[in-house]
Amino acid sequence: MTAVLEVPDEIVTRALVRYVEVPGLPGELALITLENGLDHQRPSTFGTAGLASLEAAMDEIEAHSPGIAAIAVTGKPFVFAVGADLSVVGGITTREQALEVGRRGHHAFRRLYDSAVPTFAFVNGAAMGGGVELALHCRYRTVSSGAAAIALPECFLGLVPGWGGTQLLPNLVGADAAVTVIIENALNNNRMLRPAQAVALGIFDATFSPADFLAQSLIWAATVVRGEVTVQRPEVDRGQAWDAALARGKAIADAKLHGAAPAPYRALELIGAARDADFDAGTAAEDEAEADLLISEELRAGLYSFDLVQKRAKRPAGRPDTALARPVTKVGIVGAGLMASQLALLFAQRLEVPVVLTDIDAGRIERGVGYVHAEIDKLRARGRLSPDKANRLKASVMGSQTVDAFADADFVIEAVFEELTVKRQVFAEVEAVVPPECVLATNTSSLPITEMAAGLRHPERVVGFHFFNPVALLPLLEVVRAGQTDDATLATAFAVGKALRKSCVLVKDAPAFVVNRLLTRFLGEVTAAVDEGTPFEVADRALAPLGLPLTPFMLLALVGPAVAHHVSETLHEAYPDRFGVSANLGRLVAAGKSGIYLWDSGRPEVDPEVRELFVSGDRPQSEEQVRDRALAALAEEAALILAEGVVAAAQDIDLCLLLGAGWPFHLGGITPYLDRTGVSERVTGSRFLPVGVASVPAAF
Repeated sequence: MTAVLEVPDEIVTRALVRYVEVPGLPGELALITLENGLDHQRPSTFGTAGLASLEAAMDEIEAHSPGIAAIAVTGKPFVFAVGADLSVVGGITTREQALEVGRRGHHAFRRLYDSAVPTFAFVNGAAMGGGVELALHCRYRTVSSGAAAIALPECFLGLVPGWGGTQLLPNLVGADAAVTVIIENALNNNRMLRPAQAVALGIFDATFSPADFLAQSLIWAATVVRGEVTVQRPEVDRGQAWDAALARGKAIADAKLHGAAPAPYRALELIGAARDADFDAGTAAEDEAEADLLISEELRAGLYSFDLVQKRAKRPAGRPDTALARPVTKVGIVGAGLMASQLALLFAQRLEVPVVLTDIDAGRIERGVGYVHAEIDKLRARGRLSPDKANRLKASVMGSQTVDAFADADFVIEAVFEELTVKRQVFAEVEAVVPPECVLATNTSSLPITEMAAGLRHPERVVGFHFFNPVALLPLLEVVRAGQTDDATLATAFAVGKALRKSCVLVKDAPAFVVNRLLTRFLGEVTAAVDEGTPFEVADRALAPLGLPLTPFMLLALVGPAVAHHVSETLHEAYPDRFGVSANLGRLVAAGKSGIYLWDSGRPEVDPEVRELFVSGDRPQSEEQVRDRALAALAEEAALILAEGVVAAAQDIDLCLLLGAGWPFHLGGITPYLDRTGVSERVTGSRFLPVGVASVPAAF
């Protein structure tokens, strides 16, 4: 055994055995319970000691074997197991050490796979990564209908399911379903399966309610052992369907990563090899793939990203004492357009308090409230809300043509046109009617909030509350402290953000804050390259090696040319030496174009009318040149954001881009990438992060 694997787990998962007599079972059932002695907030993981405990449990059961009719594995309340303990990854320095990690897990789980008596996994709660793989090694599986999440998230972090997942899953449910779970879901921001979905895919054989899950699972297991229940599993198609699944998986990986991260491609190779159903060869191949990935930069970056999202996002730097937060029992929203309507739906769902939309246009109010009601009806139709809950939520969202409806509101947010004078007028009107301690929040994407609050009687209660579109999906919330925002207002804003299930980052009042400032600088350099004569297609391909979720011009279409142009004007006014205003982008907006491309053929093609609109120079650049200038600009801007104290640390910049702009986890945020590639030191003279910081350990 190598030295790194002899380090004991920080929190040891133990496999505890008890012997259960189940009515009708011809012998005892050996029940292994995985637990770590902590509450459900610290789920069980498998490290060196945890795997050793599982092996010791199997040794004990085998010694007891004459009376054993079946073996089952379950977890502590709410959790089955959430995979490998990666806290030792930072200490892995050689490939041989990495190989030992895979072999150790395979050896422990194989004990269940090779058992002479039937084995069962009773998945009573969350199961991810190695937890799912452990269940797959059992002959039969039940799942609680209340299990919080089921997933194989390894490719999301930069690994493959390396303890049997790439071999067992496709041979159980077919290659296409395996691609969905291992590749598609992982690369779609680590999408989780609900229990019913996992059962429909064929991962589990039976499902029972949480109230009596273990009892029902034991009874079901007895019927299986007695032969009264035969588990029927469809035959797996190993022909053209397998090839089609692999092609689909590659298309998904290419669309998401453009070849920039190795993990999903290695996973596809392993799924391909699983078609032969040679388990020994397949698990050996998993060991080799995992060994390569465990010592890769992409994994270190993925773990750094994961650590930010799981830890720093939950304890925001600079957040005031939570005891200062005031209760919010009613919310007002100024405006009734799409953004305002999305906010109304979010506040109503999460806070479950009255929400009032105001607008001078009665028709707009009707459409805004109608949008919220329609979305609630959709949730009810999909079974996400009970009829009673849906009716209560719909009744809580109302409209008014006057701000008088905010007289008893505790939190009012404006979502009106991005014009400073308009927003100042809105706040003046609202302040005249709301209680003295009502928080006044703005969803501005770039305007100075301190100026917005100037002239109010209580500017200390104004705070930035910057959401990202689509509001329901993107988890970032930039909480902006203006010049006079007090701690009570800020604490209330953070409390509301948490209740909305958003990840809040404290940001200083500065033009465009963090995400929009960086994206505008980045997009501005790419657009400037086109202005100077670079073909659209060349400029738009320049960042492909990073594996960004969208190309620059796809991002432009998502943001909207008008919004992008407005933000660039705001930033140009603040920083004229670094932010230009593209005349070509202005022409695009004036022509009412929604972007650079047409999608009539299903693929992006530059709109001929856009080509005619653009006036370009005679200094075309290569993809590499465009990429270099864009990355250099990002390094310069990130360094200035830190120097100005816009956020507390480089980690907050990374968190903002990960959660607000979909920056890929495999890059570890922007600052580790700039450090790794040498751009940071070339542009700024120093690294953003100390050597080794992007190797922060985590677990999944």
